[in-house]
Amino acid sequence: MNIAFHFSSQTDLWATPQKFFDELNTEFHFETDVCANIENAKCAKFYDIEQDGLKQIWKGICWMNPPYGRAIKHWIKKAYESSLQGATVVCLLPARTDTAWFHDYCMKGEIRFIRGRLKFGKQQNNAPFPSMIVVFKKAVSR
Repeated sequence: MNIAFHFSSQTDLWATPQKFFDELNTEFHFETDVCANIENAKCAKFYDIEQDGLKQIWKGICWMNPPYGRAIKHWIKKAYESSLQGATVVCLLPARTDTAWFHDYCMKGEIRFIRGRLKFGKQQNNAPFPSMIVVFKKAVSR
């Protein structure tokens, strides 16, 4: 396995660490993984590249660990907009606080910065970037 490839810009896929997901699943009880493939899906119901989660209607409680490349902004926008329609979307994202997508969307959700660096998938090394959880959910009217 070429670790340099997995920790470079040659890939934008970072498989969610199972234990990390399990802890969040205990809290949220996820129904749909909106951005997955058969090898890394975290929920029985998931959208893969052929189904294109960006074209689906997200309902209920959703898990999202999107590709971390340039398209990430589209996934985060979809997560935020889906929350306005009633979905809860919990997102595992790189903590890129200097980006437009962070300020335009993430700042409207609940942000949980992750201490230290995650070890994605079955990698031996921690990720070369910090991560965060952003929770988008419909605001409760008072």
